[in-house]
Amino acid sequence: MSIQDVIVTIDIQKPTPKLSFGKTLIIGSSATGQDYKSYANLEAVKTDFATTSEVYKAAFALFNQGDNAPAEIAVMLHKTAGETLEVFLPSIFSKDWYFLVSTDRTVDSITTIADAVELDGTRQFLTSSSTKADLAAIKAKGYGRTSILYHTNTSNYPEAAWIGETGSDEVGSATWKFKTLRGIVPLDLTATELNEIHELSANTYVMKAGKAVTSEGKVASGEYIDIVHSKDFLVQSIEFSVQDLLNQTRKLSYDDNGIALIESSVRTVLQRAFNNGMIARDEKGMGLFSTTFKSRNEVDAADRANRLYKGGEFSFELAGAIHKTAIRGYIKI
Repeated sequence: MSIQDVIVTIDIQKPTPKLSFGKTLIIGSSATGQDYKSYANLEAVKTDFATTSEVYKAAFALFNQGDNAPAEIAVMLHKTAGETLEVFLPSIFSKDWYFLVSTDRTVDSITTIADAVELDGTRQFLTSSSTKADLAAIKAKGYGRTSILYHTNTSNYPEAAWIGETGSDEVGSATWKFKTLRGIVPLDLTATELNEIHELSANTYVMKAGKAVTSEGKVASGEYIDIVHSKDFLVQSIEFSVQDLLNQTRKLSYDDNGIALIESSVRTVLQRAFNNGMIARDEKGMGLFSTTFKSRNEVDAADRANRLYKGGEFSFELAGAIHKTAIRGYIKI
């Protein structure tokens, strides 16, 4: 049973559609295991892990992204003996992280982790593979919270580099397409090969207009990574904001003034999301979001007796991003 007093649900309607939201957790395994531990830089990681270890390689890819690199990452390891991945995974979801990277990228482990992330419904998992059969297996699952990056060399963790380059941006301010990854060599693909990878619901890293960039920026279901990120940010930010209001107020009266305070908390989060570029603007430059909160008199008497308010709704239009253009030109004679 949940101990939360605030529950937010968002349904994405097309075409109108704090956790540390940039923090990455690396999971791996060792004989003794390791509980959740944060690291502020690569030197700190080096004190616990050899430079030849898989954890260090993933951490290096994260921290190697210059000014966009995360301020902090975390690592957890499960025991190689007596603790299966299925037993270990539930323990990670009580920790502070949003993006997940695994040092085990066999397709069985990827799907086991992706199943757990999907069930939890609050985080995202990024992985990589050099095998198109793996891409097909993951596509078949239709995961809404797992993204896979295809590369012929996954030993230097291109997915971790992708998170390091993009994951710490303000939520909603960046698309995951067109990103240049330090330390990752782009693939030389034909248009047919690139389309094949995209048809397998995967992403990759290629040259475009003389620059190495990531492609698509989608999860396995076809949704965009930044949209999933934005949705999670809004849900958890509104839950936190309204819960904080309840905690800080001696008594939030069940009247129109108390309801207005709840609505104000929601609008403050939506305004912040608009400022970050998550929500679209109208022709006057105003955010395309709205709130509708029923007055006390409109609420069912039984809900008032139970001190339950469920008359609030909000909606917004995602700003999205331009990923392709079609421009027509004319030559006048």
